[in-house]
Amino acid sequence: MERSNVRHGIITKGIGGLYRVRLMRDDGTCEDIECRARGKFRHDGVTPLPGDDAVLQSEGDRCDYVIDDIMPRCSSLLRPPMANLTHLFLLIPSCRPKPDLLTADKITAIAEHAGIETVVVAGKNDMDHESADNITDIYTKAGYRVFNVSTVTGDGIDELSRFIDTVAEEGIRTGRPVRAAFAGVSGAGKSTLMTALFPDLKLTVGSVSRKTERGRHTTREVELFPLVSSEGHEFYLADTPGFSMLDFTRYNFFAASELADNFREFADCLGECRYTKCTHTKEEGCAVLHKMSEGKIHPSRHDGYVMIYEELKQKPEWKRQKEITAPQGKKGR
Repeated sequence: MERSNVRHGIITKGIGGLYRVRLMRDDGTCEDIECRARGKFRHDGVTPLPGDDAVLQSEGDRCDYVIDDIMPRCSSLLRPPMANLTHLFLLIPSCRPKPDLLTADKITAIAEHAGIETVVVAGKNDMDHESADNITDIYTKAGYRVFNVSTVTGDGIDELSRFIDTVAEEGIRTGRPVRAAFAGVSGAGKSTLMTALFPDLKLTVGSVSRKTERGRHTTREVELFPLVSSEGHEFYLADTPGFSMLDFTRYNFFAASELADNFREFADCLGECRYTKCTHTKEEGCAVLHKMSEGKIHPSRHDGYVMIYEELKQKPEWKRQKEITAPQGKKGR
């Protein structure tokens, strides 16, 4: 088959400087090829990520392709390392391991800042119904779509599957194909859930250590899996390495003063506080605190906000800006 000099595709996996790229043929079918990226990316400080729209170019008369350019990204995340995500499915287990709501709040804030829609999944509800219901209440009140599921009993799996199918179809209609990731702490059951939703994936499933209640890392790197909706449209879901912490101060996501903008349930309160520089932590006349007193903001979310705010405050803004503008190359395009 004769190849054109330039082709376009989606990076579905990258490891050790080798990338897997999914290309669309002229007849509408797809092929997966492996290639490397040009050295200019390393020089510019740009790392091609799963989810990137890549421009590939053949090298001379050879049939080998190399990633020559990365199209502008609509979003990017450092952890999990992905680009152009439209949805992040955040799995919070009801137990084993114990729900880490602070990490969950960090993830929702990061996704909100990046313009990625978060969908919360309260998992393992067969093991602790009360805890799963509490997770559902917290994040439903925060304005997120929440699914309460169990891969053991099948509870909620069909409803979540239909939602994903609807989202995929909407992505085709709007011209923004879905690229979604499943994320959560190690042992949350991401691979198990994805396999329950899409049996053909055949992902490696690990177990949770009884001693530490932490998951054994079975997912080593991000990988996008092309899937087909009931209407025959292709979309992408990713399994991501488990993680149990996020370091806001290290990754410079945003300043402490910007945090409230990324808690969506605070939106109608911003600008309504008695003091213009209200931190929404303890001030008298704070509209956020008033809304919480009315039961419209869950105390757990405000607790998470305060802890994250205090963490972000540890790094002065001048230092954060200095790190962002340091000559370390471009961080994205």
